[in-house]
Amino acid sequence: MSTIEISCVEVWREISNFLDDQISAEMRKRMEAHFKQCSHCKAVLDGTRNVVGLVGDGKLFQMPEGFNKRLYKKIQGLP
Repeated sequence: MSTIEISCVEVWREISNFLDDQISAEMRKRMEAHFKQCSHCKAVLDGTRNVVGLVGDGKLFQMPEGFNKRLYKKIQGLP
């Protein structure tokens, strides 16, 4: 039986559930097949896994002075 393809949007919607093992076996199979073919989604998976690992370890990092202001300007699209 062949695996039914899944779109990138569906993969992104389910990445958290994939990492938490909260998806069906069929969905896991579809997503794993997609990750083998789509380097972009594989990168999103790896990045999400890294963020979860960083946030989950409980360590705090001191940001450089002015970082918050620069970050908010970037988010808002300001120079």
